[in-house]
Amino acid sequence: MYTGNYLSLRQSRESLPFLGKLLVDGKYQSLWDYDTTLLPRGARKWRKKARQFAQRYLRPLALSVDKDPYSFDPAQLIKVATMQGFQTTVMPFPIGTASLTSYYKSTILQIAVIAEEFATECGGLALLLLAHHLGYAPLLLSGHIPTWVRFLLPMYLKAAWFGKSTTMAFAITEPEAGSDVEDSDGAKNAHTQVTATPTGGGYLLNGTKVFISDGAIADKVTVFAKLKGEGLDSWTCFLVEKGMKGFSVGRREKKMGQRAADASELIFDNVFVPKKNIVGKLRGGWALNQNVLNYSRPVVAAMALGHARGAFERALDFCNSKIYMGKKLIEYKEIQYELADMLILLMSARMTIWRSCAHFRAVQSLSSISKVYASDTAVEVCSRAMAIMGDSGIIHDFGVEKALRDARLTQIYEGTNQINRFAIIEHQWNTDILKS
Repeated sequence: MYTGNYLSLRQSRESLPFLGKLLVDGKYQSLWDYDTTLLPRGARKWRKKARQFAQRYLRPLALSVDKDPYSFDPAQLIKVATMQGFQTTVMPFPIGTASLTSYYKSTILQIAVIAEEFATECGGLALLLLAHHLGYAPLLLSGHIPTWVRFLLPMYLKAAWFGKSTTMAFAITEPEAGSDVEDSDGAKNAHTQVTATPTGGGYLLNGTKVFISDGAIADKVTVFAKLKGEGLDSWTCFLVEKGMKGFSVGRREKKMGQRAADASELIFDNVFVPKKNIVGKLRGGWALNQNVLNYSRPVVAAMALGHARGAFERALDFCNSKIYMGKKLIEYKEIQYELADMLILLMSARMTIWRSCAHFRAVQSLSSISKVYASDTAVEVCSRAMAIMGDSGIIHDFGVEKALRDARLTQIYEGTNQINRFAIIEHQWNTDILKS
């Protein structure tokens, strides 16, 4: 329709002299291809590989597992993802599978581009695979060499070199302590109840964690608990392993979105954890938790972007095939305006996320900005995609209403967007930006 217009730039470039032609883009690639060229070589590789993986393995499952999360064996999908290197991109080669040169520019960019591709096909399956990195993060970010040697390196090398993954989960949320433990000000009054009591050779953990992604399938869980008789400043991270006496899985939540990844209750009833299973240092859990969230929020932002992109792509396909009053929907100017606005929002969100990943270390305000903006944008784009499609937008088999349900969760976990706004200001509080 457009490329055949003799007045289009692509066609009219032929009337320009040689040097003029060189300055006119004649490729007309997709925006996905243009964006990919901006990435470092290693991140480009993972983005392309992740799209192929998602289309081959996640797309066929997406709708069925959303209806029935227990209709498939997650272990098989995790095994395939591990064999292809997706479960070990938190660390570079030779320990993990991340590209070394790209990793030194940004520790999280490669995971972020993978997250977008996975979530474009299915938010639940994306979370199923990505929550594993969150469980590993405290081990890595503790900066504690004994922790690395004892736990991180053996598990990572086994997965990266032999394809044998250890599924991890991350447990901070409790029945009366959710977003408040993700905010340094609100945490002062958080009602945490998971407690570690000193005993011979270790600690006894008691209490309950809730809404833990992959909690029911995890082999190991990084659990944050306060010490008996002390406050949240005593929070310590413990590595709890499946099979430990007194450790069990309780209720598995029925969720609105991202259904393929379970959110489970974890119960600790006098669970003995040896001292060697302390992650990092005693009473070092609060700072560790905050640092983990700073690294994970851009990945959540990338997932939100993927949900929105998936909704946009499905709406675009619909508009290219749906006939209304003798014309395809895509031929109506009003539809073109709406699709263009959605693309503008997608591009803005992606650039915000990639900007937040432009540093080797995570930056608190940038991480929270990307999470807030991308997740709010995702909900808007998904809603607009549904509006374009009319009645078809609410039909499960089109996948757009699913994308909206999946996107809504990204506004909540890893700190609600309201909590993340506090994190943005907290990080800038003493800078010149606010001094004036």
